[in-house]
Amino acid sequence: MKENSPLNLYKFLPQTNCGECGEPTCMAFAAGLIARERTIDECKPLFDPKKQKKYAKKLANLKETIAPEVALIYAGTGDLQVKIGGEDVMYRHQMTFFNGPPFAYDVTDDMEEAALVERVKAIAEWRKFYIGSWESVEMIAVRGVTGDADKFAKCVKKVQETTKKPLILCSFDPKVLKAGLEVAAENRPIIYAANKDNWKEVAQLAYDYKVPVTVSVPFDLDGLKSMAQTFREMGIEDIIVDPGFAPNGKKLQETLHNFIKLRRAATEDSQKDFNFPVMALPIVAWATTDDPVRASYWESLLTSTFVCRGADIMVKHCIEPHGVMVDMHQRFNIYTDPRTPVQVKPGAHKVGKPTDDSPVFITTNFALTYYTVESDLASNSIDAYLVAVNTEGIGVQASVAGGQITPGKIKEILDEEGIIPEKRGNNAIILPGMCAKFTGEIDELYGYKAVTMAGPEDSGRIPGWMETNWPPKSE
Repeated sequence: MKENSPLNLYKFLPQTNCGECGEPTCMAFAAGLIARERTIDECKPLFDPKKQKKYAKKLANLKETIAPEVALIYAGTGDLQVKIGGEDVMYRHQMTFFNGPPFAYDVTDDMEEAALVERVKAIAEWRKFYIGSWESVEMIAVRGVTGDADKFAKCVKKVQETTKKPLILCSFDPKVLKAGLEVAAENRPIIYAANKDNWKEVAQLAYDYKVPVTVSVPFDLDGLKSMAQTFREMGIEDIIVDPGFAPNGKKLQETLHNFIKLRRAATEDSQKDFNFPVMALPIVAWATTDDPVRASYWESLLTSTFVCRGADIMVKHCIEPHGVMVDMHQRFNIYTDPRTPVQVKPGAHKVGKPTDDSPVFITTNFALTYYTVESDLASNSIDAYLVAVNTEGIGVQASVAGGQITPGKIKEILDEEGIIPEKRGNNAIILPGMCAKFTGEIDELYGYKAVTMAGPEDSGRIPGWMETNWPPKSE
């Protein structure tokens, strides 16, 4: 959806301001649709059987208008269901990206059961807290390397017994894929892949089992488009395309160009007949070397590149922290809305087990700043209150310059949180070093019943600052 004007969506709504959607007006609901905070089905009048004839044309136009430029596909079921595609722009700064590419880490059907279960648990349980949210692995790719349909089915069954994560079933043999689908179809896996040799059989599987399918025609975009359109004409809508993925050399350059062409065709040229999500395979880095460290490094480099250049889903291998963390952080940063800073809830937060004698540190509610300070306190076993002032997600230096943090706002939030200096064991307030100029004014606001101190500009220096400045010396 390239539309960014609520007024242009408003004309497709009932315009009754009934409030059944939870918004006070239809215009507000239109703004929610653009921000993807609302969905069409929440507009009850449009789906009222008694008003179907009246609103049929509006509903059809609205669906067409808000459909994402890159088709949106769902894999898996329930709370672990993942979104693939659904993007509207070529570059993040044009608006934002919405759905980070799910990472699917592989297991194979030739693994011993104990090793298989151990790896599945490692993939399913991996998570890392990063700037206010838990990052985790979304999917598991089950690769059929033996060519044995029974072994593949047993492998898929064991994976499903171990985790509820969505799956990608990987084989070019339709018999192997069918064996896997007989076990896993109800959980809506993706099947990989249909190619020039097996497309008829794989298309039938996708149609019969109603699951997403990947179409693979390496380094031939015309052939890829033709096959994908053939699948769509057969009534298969949930299609992912694999345009080929090379790990190095001129073919890697061609790979990158093809991904850019596909994203541009969907978002800038609005080619609705070729707007499919695209699969990237950084896992091929492991075919370039026997050195696992070098392979994991190259896999991460490929991941980083294609997170930025149009990949909608990825198949990977290295589950070690040095491989996963950098990929997760890169994806998080690219898929963070540039229009809205990442924020934490304003207010007083406990670090450790603070008491009335513990220090009170002031910071902003910009998530990166807040969690950096919190980490520096917690990792040094400093029990404290960390008070986040609502600066609308702006960091300390910029909020001091722009007036988002002021002495008045600091006192206001301390009062709201019940942190009254003169009623505590110590009456100290510790400001970020960049707020040092506020110390005198805050003391005045408290009638000099508070001791306002300027801490270090770098929160990493708080432990050293505490050694020489805490507890505060009475005058």
